[in-house]
Amino acid sequence: MVRLAGSNARFAYDEFFACEENSHTERAYRHAVHRFLSHCQSLSMALSQVTPGIVSDYLKTLQAEVKSRRGEPLRFRPASKPTKKLHLAGIRKFFDKLVERHAIMLNPALSVRGPKHSVAEGKTPALTVQQARQVLSSIDTRNAVGLRDRAIIAAMIYTAVRAGAVAKLRRRDFFSDGRQSMLRFDEKGGKVRDIPARHDLEGFVREYLAVAGDGSEAAPLFRSAIGRTGKLGDNAMSQNDVLRMVKRRMADAGLAAGRLTCHSFRATTITDLLDQGVPLEDVQFLAGHADPRTTRLYDRRRKQVTRNIVERISI
Repeated sequence: MVRLAGSNARFAYDEFFACEENSHTERAYRHAVHRFLSHCQSLSMALSQVTPGIVSDYLKTLQAEVKSRRGEPLRFRPASKPTKKLHLAGIRKFFDKLVERHAIMLNPALSVRGPKHSVAEGKTPALTVQQARQVLSSIDTRNAVGLRDRAIIAAMIYTAVRAGAVAKLRRRDFFSDGRQSMLRFDEKGGKVRDIPARHDLEGFVREYLAVAGDGSEAAPLFRSAIGRTGKLGDNAMSQNDVLRMVKRRMADAGLAAGRLTCHSFRATTITDLLDQGVPLEDVQFLAGHADPRTTRLYDRRRKQVTRNIVERISI
């Protein structure tokens, strides 16, 4: 469909995806745009024929895949509001690029309103402070993999960063500024932030590096394991590697890790700091949020307050 629209459309398509810095956002937008273009192609229409009504009707009937076990046929359910908003954002930005490169006259998705979706509290479940300590203390650190896993989980707990930022770390990103040890994270949205490594996190990383061996400054800080040997290879861990590792370590610690994820450490740390009376703006800065309302979504104290209130109903 893009090829048939001419050279301007092809250029806009290549430019749109080439300029996207965040690989996860790129994959999500690519998936959204391709699904919509396939839908338009099934209606036998050209890019220039897409109308706001077509975009709106598409979003109303959008289906999301339901994860199924291996060998089972794919199942679908109506897409959630956040999924629809993400698809609309991808489609809208794609058509913006087409307009910018004079492939079409108007953006048909610009006037389409997405579904209203507002939450007062995020859905990511948090661990208690005791559970977080339990995960750290349960790791067998008699080999390099155990030392690596303890350092990774400690990094997520003591800096509140995302798993993707931890997976991107290189040797040069663990350094001293002359006063204290620091970790330099390449975070979501292209943000680069330096966060001090508290004493126990610094110790965990140094213990891991002492066993992992020397490497170049550009080498990955956290390397993937070689099977079940307990030894490390040369490749960097991916974000999915970190997620799978965390799931295993939570299960080993006796936690029901079904809904718990790497992001649970982020919610735990933010809740813990707010519970201790740390100012919201300081916690917001640590979390790297542009808006304090985003930080509040990670505050799990509200659930405890809600339970306390309903238990006092005297009916």
